[in-house]
Amino acid sequence: MQESQSRLMEMFETEKLVVRSLESKDKNHFIELLSDPKIIDPIPQSRLSEAQVLDKFHENLNLEWQDLHREKYTCGIFEKGNPEMIGLCLFLTNDEKDKELGYRFRFNYWGKGYGSEIARGMIDYYFDTLNAQKVAADVNTENIGSVRILKKFMTPVKEFYNEERQCRVRRYSIEKKNWLR
Repeated sequence: MQESQSRLMEMFETEKLVVRSLESKDKNHFIELLSDPKIIDPIPQSRLSEAQVLDKFHENLNLEWQDLHREKYTCGIFEKGNPEMIGLCLFLTNDEKDKELGYRFRFNYWGKGYGSEIARGMIDYYFDTLNAQKVAADVNTENIGSVRILKKFMTPVKEFYNEERQCRVRRYSIEKKNWLR
């Protein structure tokens, strides 16, 4: 049982979704989520080489509880009852050392309300399980879908131009004391 638990470390569940550590069988969907232009361009994220994508996959493969203290790690998002990975949860630390959430879904899972569901689940997880006091998220201001989602839960705190990504970015945040109200 212990070996199985560490292999399939489940982070949290929402009404329709499960977030858990990545397994070898998730590799092709992981590659899609880091290389499909429809997914990457709105973020936007710098294009990664195939070797960089594979390195990211292997560094996040089979996470264990002690890995949750790293500054960043990635887990898979799954619909309950569906073994196929549909998205990624990115647990990050931003330049101001705040915990930051990130997420992305495979294109055919867009428009189903999963972005809002996973953002709420991640905020709960950061506050309730990881005991963070503040959670932030950065978004390309032209990524209208993610802007709408973040506005539901967080307050915009600053806007800046990201030279590397060549876009205007808005940072949102929420403090634990305001989330619990």
